[in-house]
Amino acid sequence: MKKTLSIFVLMIFMGLGFAAKAQNIQVMYDFGGERKYVTTTLEMYKPDKWGNTFFFVDIYHDGKKHHDNLPGMNNYGPMGMYMEIERGLNFWQNTKLKDLSAHVEYTGGLGVIPPGIGYNINNAWMFGAEYCFHSEDYRNTLTVYAMYKTIAKVEQSVPLQFSIVWGMQDLFNVKGLRFNGFADFWWQENYSLKSQFTFITEPQIWYNVGQFFNCPNLNIGGEVEMSYNFTGNNLPDKFYVNPCLGVKWNF
Repeated sequence: MKKTLSIFVLMIFMGLGFAAKAQNIQVMYDFGGERKYVTTTLEMYKPDKWGNTFFFVDIYHDGKKHHDNLPGMNNYGPMGMYMEIERGLNFWQNTKLKDLSAHVEYTGGLGVIPPGIGYNINNAWMFGAEYCFHSEDYRNTLTVYAMYKTIAKVEQSVPLQFSIVWGMQDLFNVKGLRFNGFADFWWQENYSLKSQFTFITEPQIWYNVGQFFNCPNLNIGGEVEMSYNFTGNNLPDKFYVNPCLGVKWNF
């Protein structure tokens, strides 16, 4: 348990380090099923001369005491953390293949559930390619990914993941209305899952309300997490819909 807590603290500090470079922070309340918790997300996307970098860190808060079985301990705090960091490699940005990039990605996380039981989300590495479809001004984008995926200590009959990520600015010509999100599909063998494939998508919509009172950083909106066989839900082999509402601050 001490090792799990030490790793958790380390990831908190890593998250704070990422926060210093974040482009936005989102605070969402999850209304789905028995969830009823708050997620804080730190997110950044940055292109450069050699490609692009993207990361996000999710920190989960449920307001519950996580060590009820330990006398004298008063542990109210984050119940978990999950992070992804991706790098698109593109050294040919001045050629006809400028929209095609090599891709490398890491995901992982951990947390604690009452009465003080630690768990981890196994480290996963992905290697592959990404291709970006976009409008001339890049205000509307759709990126598709095909990747080899390896998950630590997990059997995979098909070690692949396919993903799409999209973003649309000023949707329906409404200034400040943004529609974005992602969808992931991969194979993973799990003793609790009858099917071997997992699907998750999280479309988001945001409206820049701050534009009306000289604060363009402020957005309100939400997302809907739709998933099948995703172990973050209570029952396997079931399709879940988890709506969330929240605010976003762009730095």
